[in-house]
Amino acid sequence: MLEMGPVPFFIEYVAVPSKQEILGYGLWLVFQGTLYAYLPGRSKGRPTPAGHVLDYHTNGFLAWLITTTGFIAGIYFDVIDPTVLVNHWGGLVTILNVYGFILATVAYLKARLASSHPNDNVHLGNFWYDFFMGVELNPRFGQDWDWKLFHNGRPGIIAWTLIDISYTMYQYRTFGYVTKSMLIVDILQTFYVVDFFFHESWYLWTIDIVLDHFGFNLAWGSAAWLPTIYTLQVQYLARHPVELSMLNAAVLLLTGCAGYVLFRSVNNQKDLARRTEGDCTIWGKKAQIVRVQYTTTDGRTNQSMLLCSGWWGIARHVNYVGDLMLSYAACATCGFTHLLPWTYAIFMTILLVHRCLRDEARLSAKYGDGWKEYCKAVPYRLIPGIW
Repeated sequence: MLEMGPVPFFIEYVAVPSKQEILGYGLWLVFQGTLYAYLPGRSKGRPTPAGHVLDYHTNGFLAWLITTTGFIAGIYFDVIDPTVLVNHWGGLVTILNVYGFILATVAYLKARLASSHPNDNVHLGNFWYDFFMGVELNPRFGQDWDWKLFHNGRPGIIAWTLIDISYTMYQYRTFGYVTKSMLIVDILQTFYVVDFFFHESWYLWTIDIVLDHFGFNLAWGSAAWLPTIYTLQVQYLARHPVELSMLNAAVLLLTGCAGYVLFRSVNNQKDLARRTEGDCTIWGKKAQIVRVQYTTTDGRTNQSMLLCSGWWGIARHVNYVGDLMLSYAACATCGFTHLLPWTYAIFMTILLVHRCLRDEARLSAKYGDGWKEYCKAVPYRLIPGIW
């Protein structure tokens, strides 16, 4: 690219999508949008900085189940080519990137011209920053069709499973077998996807929904980055099979599963404390909490709490450790010959460390002395005794 220049390079090497591929992706968005709008499942989110308590369609698990079952059934009855996504991958990657840019642009214009909740908007007056980080917190069609929740999950994360299936079948067609390394990635990533949708109402309380505004960062990230980068392990293994010994396969699978169990256990403890307002037992002892308060932009004072028991008494973000264990186990199935399939684990490390620091800065500003008290009770951020 340095020799040719960026424009000639992209003209030469970027795949031009066919009309069939463009139509296919358009129908995919319509299909997922229809499932999002009409399947049962509603939850209320956390109060926004301006005090809005919004309703969300949290029917992602049912949407994932319908989509994945339909895809597998289509393969079984020879209606769908199992490698269809692999065969059209070049054009689809181009479409995903173009859609991400268009979505980010429309989101920026909507925020400036027809914001759903203007008193939750944040704009610094710098076009590039506002475009990248987003202006609107919860852009919506009408009252409850939320752009951010839909795009953060449905088109990309549901597709993640289908992409894994398609590349697994490509490996089988090409080499006549499926490696243990490929199966481990499929298992671990399916755990992750199913968990995300099964606990979608919990996701409404995470930094993605509560804090992040909908700009290029989330629009392009969820539309293009996630389905292309998060699936690099299966893309690599489909063409470069890695044979693992039974011992190595068992170690990687158990490490990934342990990471998932840790991730889910940590979040379950926090969810239990939230649902019971701290009146619960964790690890056989009464939950220890720090009561805090914060003020929304409408001037109202709200009560909250910070959990200091169980996993949350060991480190303030120990849930991220489970995330990283699963990520590194999945990438390790690809071996150490090439760096590319490790992109996912490297990205997750940068993302979660940055998120840890950003979240702590936000909570310190939000809770003040209450946050200082919590940090005294739980001194480590991520890894006890280290950081």
